[in-house]
Amino acid sequence: MTVIAVAGKGGTGKTLVSALLINFISENTSSLLAVDADPDSNLPEALGVADEVKKTLGDVRELFQVSRDEMGTMNKEQWLEGKIYAEAICECPKYDLIVMGRPEGEGCYCFANSLLRGILKKLMRHYEYIIIDTEAGLEHFSRKTIDNADYIIIVTDMSRKGLATAKRIKELAKELKLNFRKIYLIANRITSKEAEDTIRRFADEEGIELLAVLPYDESVAEVDLRGDPVTAIDKDSEVCRRMKEVSNFILGLSVKAR
Repeated sequence: MTVIAVAGKGGTGKTLVSALLINFISENTSSLLAVDADPDSNLPEALGVADEVKKTLGDVRELFQVSRDEMGTMNKEQWLEGKIYAEAICECPKYDLIVMGRPEGEGCYCFANSLLRGILKKLMRHYEYIIIDTEAGLEHFSRKTIDNADYIIIVTDMSRKGLATAKRIKELAKELKLNFRKIYLIANRITSKEAEDTIRRFADEEGIELLAVLPYDESVAEVDLRGDPVTAIDKDSEVCRRMKEVSNFILGLSVKAR
């Protein structure tokens, strides 16, 4: 079982990278769980399965609030777990998908995160691969929502904020003593050789292995902007080619770890 969490500053292309990884890796396994841990829930659209998602973890929580009389002799954990397995796990043709969804109250993500953390620990043993599109920023690290991840892939762009977030993620992982095997970096929407050189220097200085440099591609940006699935991206594009190489690299890591 290999767990990959995709993290980074909002707007860097984190969901695009997650969706491409899921798309390519699912071609090589029938045992993959995709997890949208971002309350904005953009991953289903990027995968083209938004219509398949009937309930999110947030929906299950809301249902729990009004259905306590139906629990009978079951305790809260049993009832919630049953609802999640029965209604919140979307069985897509090539993978399963679970979506955290909206929080239960304004600005509060505690209950949904707690549900996600608990259910992931129980689901992990049933899948060869789990790919998590995390919430943008850093809070999920301090909440340890993804403390069982084997690998972290940080997505950055050319911005100072993107690089600063990448650096802070590395520092937080060390401060919180999170047991990741390794942290990797993917640079997205890179428009020049100078920008690529800057990214490579940053990766060297921070000791983060750079997995891929994805060039800016207007056609990819249009697909992303329209909310079309990643399958709409030209498979011969440089972005797809390089992400397929990343996916093959991850498949190789999984084989070595067995």
